[in-house]
Amino acid sequence: MQENQPFPDATPTTEATDSPVAPDTLTADTPLTTEALTEALRLTEQKAKEHHEDWLRAKAETENVRRRAQEDVSKAHKFASEKFATELLAVKDSLEAAFATENQTLENLMAGVELTLRQLNTAFEKSSVVELNPLNEKFDPHWHQAIGQLDAPEGVEANQVLQVLQKGYALHERVLRPALVMVAKGKA
Repeated sequence: MQENQPFPDATPTTEATDSPVAPDTLTADTPLTTEALTEALRLTEQKAKEHHEDWLRAKAETENVRRRAQEDVSKAHKFASEKFATELLAVKDSLEAAFATENQTLENLMAGVELTLRQLNTAFEKSSVVELNPLNEKFDPHWHQAIGQLDAPEGVEANQVLQVLQKGYALHERVLRPALVMVAKGKA
């Protein structure tokens, strides 16, 4: 039975060599002394230890990156509406100012409400909130919710929106609230 030797043609010798032999420089012609093999083993173990330490550092860094990414996602979810909420503060201030004014006239109150509505529409625009008011459009179940049907007047197609009971809203092409509508019945 043949022993497992790294170099089957090489036979161990007891000759002493002046310089240590690095493991990657061993060849079949290299004299395999105990000292050379011991040094090669020591160097190999040292490299293995260095590689293991590098791997542990890389693993720790990967875990840190993953943890930081999870924290960033958590913060993004937590503070996602911060910009929109800041825009709504001006609307709230306007409403509070309307209530704080004594001897309010109807004209002043209407002007204040119109200003407040413009502020709210501006906040919606900045946050990409779009109003869905589908009057006289074709009914689309992705954007509208039909509450009922009405008899279609002359020249109106079936499933056309005849009345909007409540406007809908979308955020970046995603429905926040569908428009509640009444649609035209089909002809019998």
